[in-house]
Amino acid sequence: MSETSVNEQGIPVERPRMDVDIVCVGFGPAMGGFLTTLARNLKNPDGSPRFESQAMPGMPLQILCYERADDVGFGVSGIVTRARGIKKSFSAEALKSVPLACEVKEEKLLYMLDPHGASRRPAIVKLADRLIRLFKFALPYKDEALELPWIPSFLHKGDGWIFSMGQFMQWVAAEIQSGGDIQIWPGTPASGVIIENSSVKGIRLIDQGVDKNGNPTEGFMPGMEVRSNLTVVGDGPVGVISRQIDEAIGVPENYDRHEWALGMKFVVDLPENCGLKPGTVFHTLGYPEPEIFGFMYVHPGNIASFGIFIPSWFYNPIRTAYRYLQYWMLHPYFWKYLKGGKLRSWGAKSILESGRRATPYLAGNGYAKIGECSGTTNVLTNSGVDEAWESGVLLAESVIELLEKKRPFTKENLEETYVKRRQQSWLEKESKIAEKARDGFNRGFVYGLIGMALSGLTNGKLNLSCKASPHKEKMPTIEEFYRGKISPEEIVRIRRECAEKGIALNTVLMEKAGWEPIPYDGKLLISHQDALLIGGKVQAAQGYADHVRFVDEKVCMQCERKICIEMCSGQAITPGENGVPVFDREKCVHCGACLWNCLEESHRKLGKTNVEFLAGVGGLHSAEN
Repeated sequence: MSETSVNEQGIPVERPRMDVDIVCVGFGPAMGGFLTTLARNLKNPDGSPRFESQAMPGMPLQILCYERADDVGFGVSGIVTRARGIKKSFSAEALKSVPLACEVKEEKLLYMLDPHGASRRPAIVKLADRLIRLFKFALPYKDEALELPWIPSFLHKGDGWIFSMGQFMQWVAAEIQSGGDIQIWPGTPASGVIIENSSVKGIRLIDQGVDKNGNPTEGFMPGMEVRSNLTVVGDGPVGVISRQIDEAIGVPENYDRHEWALGMKFVVDLPENCGLKPGTVFHTLGYPEPEIFGFMYVHPGNIASFGIFIPSWFYNPIRTAYRYLQYWMLHPYFWKYLKGGKLRSWGAKSILESGRRATPYLAGNGYAKIGECSGTTNVLTNSGVDEAWESGVLLAESVIELLEKKRPFTKENLEETYVKRRQQSWLEKESKIAEKARDGFNRGFVYGLIGMALSGLTNGKLNLSCKASPHKEKMPTIEEFYRGKISPEEIVRIRRECAEKGIALNTVLMEKAGWEPIPYDGKLLISHQDALLIGGKVQAAQGYADHVRFVDEKVCMQCERKICIEMCSGQAITPGENGVPVFDREKCVHCGACLWNCLEESHRKLGKTNVEFLAGVGGLHSAEN
């Protein structure tokens, strides 16, 4: 079978067509929860199919899942989680067989002081630092860090698990496919959603054999149309299919997706006799900048994951996750554990921190959304994997109910089952508590901490709520940010030299402002490019279009704060001629940071900017993230 559609250039293209019962987009923890629960309910006790396919009468249900990354588990993050939903799906004994997984044994919350004096700290934070140093003899103070004696219950993960999500997702995929009823296809991005008469009818896979602009070349292969009765969307916070559905069908009146963070992480071999035991968890705040939070999780086998989060409300025009992560690991508290270690893996990911406010229409005719693209991230508990998994389980239970009753996947039926289950679940209850927890950060770091404490300790009854201004209005220029530290004339010179070299500004400006040069050791302290190659193993196949595009080049020319360049996790976006950035697809890790770091919004409610983030292949090639 085939279908004819029009491509981006307006040219009719005949595409192969396949009909299935359920097509899934993205294989993250939400889809893992959905397919695990579904797979366990597809057979009768005697092993015969429980449900008959409508797409292929006489056959079992036809269920396919398409994942963008080149293999399942590539490019997702290591985490600590209470794992409530996951533990309902798997026993503790089963989870112990997951590589690099272990139960949480010890947990610490650290306030890290600045050992070098280079960070930008509010006056009240500087005062707190002085008092801590003055009375350190009477405090749990070690190596320029205060070990807080109490961890708030909303942050506590003491009954949870540490996972390498890459390893966990590969283990889950093997479990799902072992029954033979569900197929998962990695390296197959979905580039478009098929919508007819306000109903989702399936997806369109990415075209192959095209140039960087999407024009067909000699080996052109049009992407297949996969028609389905139900399209399950779990493609994450910057997923193409989820955003296309929002644009075509609309979003709720109070929908907002303007709060983000970039998480960047290393997985390392710890030095021998470092003293850290498996199951140890650290949460950090205060350094390398007050707005940057960090973490470290110790896995079995003398392996650790650590990293930082760079939030969208960190108003620094050269905010750079990689450079700040290097300073985090060099902090005296952690360097005593890490010195002599070796990089195993590296990765980065955008996190949609609008939480409940970023909840779209969860279901409609022919589709349902799960996971982070459905607003599951809890910004109070700093948790998302467990919530995503649970959303997938709830949808699977609803799908099974509708299949048993032979009811179609209409908006009304999905709202009556899936949406109702979500509204009655712990997901809904906890998302209400967390909804305003981060609002205070729009007024500053200290207000933000107070706001989180109020929301968490009162179960959301008290908040420091305030209206958030567009990030463009609050983001200073480079000259404003470095006023008193670097002269405007020096900044002009640095801009020119970096543009000539085709590099970002952050390294040069940070060292000029007082940050010490990184003492590279070739093992753990390595260049950004080496991290891409050694830790991320980043690569991309030929014959695909660029998935990052700059919509209006004139807007880029006039932009004074090219944060898309400074924040790019893979150094895939660099200075170009006439002020228009250049994109290198072979370096991109698909973190999506460029999308929300662009300050030029074209559609505020949908979060559209002058950066277009499309379907693409390649990226990270490490399953330990």
